[in-house]
Amino acid sequence: MIGALVAIIDQEIRRRVTAALHANGFPEYRSTYRGIFMWTRAEGSRITELAELAQITQQSMSELVAEVERRGYVERIADPTDRRAVLVRRTERGCQVNAIARQVVAEVQEEWEAQLGAPEYGHMLAALRHIVTLIAPATTGVAGHPRTLAHGTNVRASSAGVARKGKRTNQVDHDTSTVRPDKEPGEP
Repeated sequence: MIGALVAIIDQEIRRRVTAALHANGFPEYRSTYRGIFMWTRAEGSRITELAELAQITQQSMSELVAEVERRGYVERIADPTDRRAVLVRRTERGCQVNAIARQVVAEVQEEWEAQLGAPEYGHMLAALRHIVTLIAPATTGVAGHPRTLAHGTNVRASSAGVARKGKRTNQVDHDTSTVRPDKEPGEP
């Protein structure tokens, strides 16, 4: 039951993000690209890491990255720590997609908070974050994603229903445009 409820919320966010991107000059964007945008770190990520986080095969992720690269959203660069490896990194065009998606998600959150009321919305967010920390190991990836926040991190809901950082540990702030404590699961 909870899976279906979370899936319905996820589908609505995907629908709104995709519609906004199409309306803002990204008509070729598909919601299947979301995993790349959601999990790629600012400094770049390996395809093996992206595949694992998106729960698809490396071959499928490689094909998806190639498609997204052809559309100008990401680029492949040499891994400075291992010359044999390649990193996938968002281009400026890819960063624009993330900025629009973050704005859409913020608007959706404000709308839903207004409908539920700030206290109920804040409790719901806190409960969801708590569940994620219980079921998923800490990992690199989405900045501010509950899995990237170390235990003991003080995250609270503001009156706008958006998480604000208190003390952050075990998370490197590589790029303030992508490392944000208010980024939600499912957001590109």
